[in-house]
Amino acid sequence: MKEIISTDKAPAAIGPYSQAVKVGNMVFTSGVIPIDPETNTLVDGDIRVQAMQALSNLQNLVEASGSSMDKVVKTVVFIKDMNDFGAVNEIYATFFTDSYPARSCVEVARLPKDVLIEIECICITE
Repeated sequence: MKEIISTDKAPAAIGPYSQAVKVGNMVFTSGVIPIDPETNTLVDGDIRVQAMQALSNLQNLVEASGSSMDKVVKTVVFIKDMNDFGAVNEIYATFFTDSYPARSCVEVARLPKDVLIEIECICITE
C-alpha cells in the first residue's frame, strides 16, 4: 500500500504531486528546494545558504516519514552550477556523517523558482 507523507516543516508541493510517498519500508521524496516552510519564501543567499535550507527541508520530510537521515540510501542533487559542487559537499557532509548514501549530482539548466539546488532521496524506515 502507498502512504502519502506530508509535513508543514517542508515546503508544500507546488504542483500535482506529493512531498513523499511511503511504500512498505521505503520512502521516496520529491525534490525539495530552499524554501523556508514557515514563510513559504525562497531563502536569500548563496549556494551554501540554499543547500542548508534544502537539506533541512529534506531532513524534516524524512523524519515526518518515520525515518532519519542515517537511513537514507540514495540522494539525487540537482545544482545550477557544477562549480558549486565543493560548497554543496561541505554542507551535505553536515547532514550525512556516517555510512553515506549513494548519490548522483547533476548540473541542470534551470530549477523551480530559479533556485540554485534541489535534492531528493530514497530512505528506509526500518
